[in-house]
Amino acid sequence: MIDLNNFARLLKDHNIEFLSGVPDTLLNDFCLYVEEKWPQEKHVLAANEGNAIALASGYHLVTDTIPLVYMQNSGIGNAINPLISLTHQSVYGIPMILLIGWRGEPGVKDHPQHTKQGQLTPILMDDLDIPWKKLSHNFEDVQGSIQWAVAKARSIGGPVALLVPKGVLERGEKSGFEDRTDLMSREEAIHSIVETLPSDTIYVAATGRATRELYEVRRLRGEGHENDFLNVGAMGHTSSIAAGIALGQKQRLVVCLDGDASAIMHMGAMAVIGQSKGLESLIHIVLNNGVHESVGGQNAVTGKINVNEIAKDMGYSCVKEVIANKKTLIDHLEHLSNNREKAAFLEIKIRKGMRKDLPPLVIVPQEQKEKLKYSFFN
Repeated sequence: MIDLNNFARLLKDHNIEFLSGVPDTLLNDFCLYVEEKWPQEKHVLAANEGNAIALASGYHLVTDTIPLVYMQNSGIGNAINPLISLTHQSVYGIPMILLIGWRGEPGVKDHPQHTKQGQLTPILMDDLDIPWKKLSHNFEDVQGSIQWAVAKARSIGGPVALLVPKGVLERGEKSGFEDRTDLMSREEAIHSIVETLPSDTIYVAATGRATRELYEVRRLRGEGHENDFLNVGAMGHTSSIAAGIALGQKQRLVVCLDGDASAIMHMGAMAVIGQSKGLESLIHIVLNNGVHESVGGQNAVTGKINVNEIAKDMGYSCVKEVIANKKTLIDHLEHLSNNREKAAFLEIKIRKGMRKDLPPLVIVPQEQKEKLKYSFFN
């Protein structure tokens, strides 16, 4: 891993002052460094990657500086529209540097959901007319890459990309979190939900810790996974998947186990769900610890906003909040499952972190899909 103080100094030496993005595991320590040491008014942790591209574009327009946008390569999809229709040389021609964590890099072992994205990352850059380089573990090479990126972005009047392999801007370990013993852990909350609601309830779990912990709760309870859809990718779309399932069947309860950062990534989905008919079987649960925990624990805006009031305004029929009490959680779950008019919403405030001995999630996604489909068609 390269020295982050030197890397930050290198950015500042090239007049890169504004940063925005969505945290990534392969950029873990860089993101934590920026959150702690970069001037707060010059750094915005965005809701999604397209949001970051737009913020960076606006900043460039009035400062003429080169902004930097960081993301995991899975976020390229969120960024494509503004990259093509806003920053591209044929439109407004806005220079910026994209710092992209290269998950699924060919030849490097990774999860199935990252493999195709890793293969496509350089191809997408080429097709988007975005010049790119792979960032090296050698700091002298990094110096040359930053110098190239700034000069190239200026000369072409558009974005350039630095693809970041494993180990360059992260140590491969996550920072620890302070425990609040007055709050439930996410695993405890999921366990209470599963043991309270009907046994045929369908669960759709958000990418990251929620999928791992739902899978583990099933194992501890000696249950199968035929009622679960583990959304191992597609961050921010978990509630939409759950809504689609609820629209397609009315007999069984559908529970979306969402993360707070996931819920705000595409918050428009909440408005669609809240205003849609035929979603009486859906309970949208947001497990809120106020951080992007899976990628290092950077603070999310969900720690500062009232998610419940937003859900009410979006049109959810019944909105509840649980802060610390397991009995209150069970009471709310029973009420929501028995009193359904439209989609319901439940926010559970949880503490940060997970237990250290939690097994990794190792599944074959297509097999998991077939188990869920089998439970409907057989």
